[in-house]
Amino acid sequence: MYEYKIVELGFKRLGLKAMAFSELEEHQEIINKYAKEGWRLIQILPVKFGNAGYPTKFEIIFERKIENSN
Repeated sequence: MYEYKIVELGFKRLGLKAMAFSELEEHQEIINKYAKEGWRLIQILPVKFGNAGYPTKFEIIFERKIENSN
Protein backbone atom coordinates (compact mmCIF):
# COMPACT_ATOMS: atom_id res chain seq x y z
CA MET A 1 0.00 0.00 0.00
CA TYR A 2 1.17 3.54 -0.75
CA GLU A 3 0.48 6.98 0.64
CA TYR A 4 0.63 10.21 -1.33
CA LYS A 5 1.59 13.79 -0.59
CA ILE A 6 0.80 16.78 -2.79
CA VAL A 7 2.76 20.03 -2.50
CA GLU A 8 1.34 23.07 -4.29
CA LEU A 9 3.58 25.67 -5.91
CA GLY A 10 2.66 28.78 -7.79
CA PHE A 11 2.89 32.50 -8.03
CA LYS A 12 1.99 34.89 -5.27
CA ARG A 13 1.05 38.52 -5.65
CA LEU A 14 2.69 41.26 -3.62
CA GLY A 15 1.99 44.94 -3.30
CA LEU A 16 -0.36 47.32 -5.03
CA LYS A 17 1.19 46.87 -8.45
CA ALA A 18 0.56 43.09 -8.33
CA MET A 19 4.25 42.33 -8.59
CA ALA A 20 4.49 38.54 -8.83
CA PHE A 21 7.20 36.26 -7.57
CA SER A 22 7.48 32.55 -7.96
CA GLU A 23 7.71 29.71 -5.47
CA LEU A 24 8.67 27.51 -8.39
CA GLU A 25 12.34 28.38 -7.95
CA GLU A 26 12.24 26.33 -4.74
CA HIS A 27 11.21 23.10 -6.48
CA GLN A 28 14.63 21.40 -6.23
CA GLU A 29 14.85 22.05 -2.50
CA ILE A 30 11.33 20.73 -1.98
CA ILE A 31 11.99 17.56 -3.99
CA ASN A 32 15.23 16.89 -2.10
CA LYS A 33 13.56 17.54 1.27
CA TYR A 34 10.81 14.99 0.66
CA ALA A 35 13.22 12.47 -0.87
CA LYS A 36 15.20 12.50 2.39
CA GLU A 37 11.94 11.65 4.19
CA GLY A 38 11.43 8.60 1.96
CA TRP A 39 9.04 10.16 -0.57
CA ARG A 40 9.47 9.43 -4.29
CA LEU A 41 8.65 12.06 -6.90
CA ILE A 42 5.80 10.87 -9.12
CA GLN A 43 4.84 13.89 -11.18
CA ILE A 44 4.84 17.68 -11.42
CA LEU A 45 1.42 18.61 -12.72
CA PRO A 46 0.27 22.07 -13.90
CA VAL A 47 -3.20 22.63 -12.44
CA LYS A 48 -3.97 26.31 -13.10
CA PHE A 49 -3.25 28.50 -16.11
CA GLY A 50 -3.07 32.25 -16.65
CA ASN A 51 -4.73 34.29 -19.37
CA ALA A 52 -1.83 33.74 -21.79
CA GLY A 53 -2.00 29.96 -21.29
CA TYR A 54 1.09 29.73 -19.11
CA PRO A 55 0.86 27.52 -16.00
CA THR A 56 0.60 29.56 -12.80
CA LYS A 57 0.10 26.76 -10.27
CA PHE A 58 1.63 23.30 -10.02
CA GLU A 59 1.24 20.25 -7.82
CA ILE A 60 4.29 18.15 -6.98
CA ILE A 61 3.07 14.62 -6.29
CA PHE A 62 5.06 12.24 -4.10
CA GLU A 63 4.44 8.67 -2.95
CA ARG A 64 5.97 6.32 -0.45
CA LYS A 65 5.26 2.80 0.58
CA ILE A 66 3.48 2.28 3.86
CA GLU A 67 5.36 -0.27 5.89
CA ASN A 68 3.22 -2.98 7.46
CA SER A 69 3.34 -2.86 11.23
CA ASN A 70 2.46 -6.58 11.51
